[in-house]
Amino acid sequence: MKLLRSNPQCSYAISKVFGAFFYHTKTLARSATPNDTLLFRISRAGDPRFPIVRVIDQWLEEGRDISNADLQRIIKQLRRHRRHTHALQISEWLSDHGGHHLPPRDIAIWLDLISKVRGLKEVEKYFDSIRDTSRMYEVYGALLNCYVEHLSLDKAEATIQKMRELGFLKNSLPYNVMLSLYSRMGKTEKLDILMQEMEDKGIDWDVFTFNIRLNAYAATSDIEGMEKFLMKMEADLEISIDWEEVYRIWTLYKKIGKFLNTGLSLHDKIISLDDLDGAEKILEEWESENTPFDIRVPRTLITGYCKKGLLEKAEAYINWHIKSGKEPDSKMWECLTIGYHVHGQMEKAVETMKKSLLACRPGRVPTRLILAACLGYLKEKGDVQTAEEILRLLRDNCHFSTSICEELKNYFHGENPGSEAFDHLKGSDQDDQDLDSEAQGVLELKSNCCS
Repeated sequence: MKLLRSNPQCSYAISKVFGAFFYHTKTLARSATPNDTLLFRISRAGDPRFPIVRVIDQWLEEGRDISNADLQRIIKQLRRHRRHTHALQISEWLSDHGGHHLPPRDIAIWLDLISKVRGLKEVEKYFDSIRDTSRMYEVYGALLNCYVEHLSLDKAEATIQKMRELGFLKNSLPYNVMLSLYSRMGKTEKLDILMQEMEDKGIDWDVFTFNIRLNAYAATSDIEGMEKFLMKMEADLEISIDWEEVYRIWTLYKKIGKFLNTGLSLHDKIISLDDLDGAEKILEEWESENTPFDIRVPRTLITGYCKKGLLEKAEAYINWHIKSGKEPDSKMWECLTIGYHVHGQMEKAVETMKKSLLACRPGRVPTRLILAACLGYLKEKGDVQTAEEILRLLRDNCHFSTSICEELKNYFHGENPGSEAFDHLKGSDQDDQDLDSEAQGVLELKSNCCS
């Protein structure tokens, strides 16, 4: 171990990243420790110019055993650390000493290693030597991947056509490989054709399919196509977009100088995430991009705060927008009203309900279940004055007809205890099926909190 002790820093590097020192097998034998394994020795022999089979031969000379499974695990580790040359050498050694034909999966790995180490000509030479009975799905899939890695379009298309003829295109993997090639080569017109083929065959798009197409839209600055595609992605219940994916989509839009204002709403997706810090980060970046103000974006963060019971943060965020000269709309106030209602702060719910009605555009009907909750609270409290104030706002802004408002007023004065108008408010389930996503997101909490 004289070589190692001469430089402690090199010793550390070797142990961490399989450094590129040249080890003779005799040195390896002398360095045996209680933890000495074949993988340990191979890991230390990091120089790709060093023939790794010497380590295996030395191991056998010491009377130690080697199993096929051990070598497969070592090959896997070497590939993981991009030591493809040594992985290929061990694969070849295994083939020479195994005494049996390799299964299709091992052949596929071998093709991949040959491609990375020796190039396509050697890949094709080896593929031609493979018996027909071994040319299964894994082998053709590996060949396709080799052509894609080397951007060999014609041969990749010929290979996937052969896979069609053999009935090997039964899942999304080979399609995704081919889609990635079309995307990298700017063949965007072929992406939709191949994805349509997947649909026709009943092969579901997965998250990789979506990402490839999404990136292709971004690369060509096709905003309209990107947003329509995101709508489809959002509607697919089998596709789960996590926080990292949402942020990646946001980054794509930043690169092309656009923000999601139509199609899949990034702000709608943020509602379903628990990472409010991440949501805040996106919105802060959006606000600094000098983009046209979109009230739906801050409304979304209000929804997130209310769902988590962070009502003070929701209040502070609304106040900050007011100070910035951006007036909250009725839906933003309504989201906060629902938050107060769900968390039992009815005094504040009533106050924000009034603000929501003041900000309401003429003719818009507020969320009736929340309106009923506020009016019911005022009825129990005996606060007729505030109730009449709310009814006046409803009447003046044409939310409710004069006759309904008068009936509700009589109800509060005790003149109409069986008010059909109030019963209608409390039972307006059908009306609230059309709630916007922000209000619905907060309102859903009520059943969870009460269960």
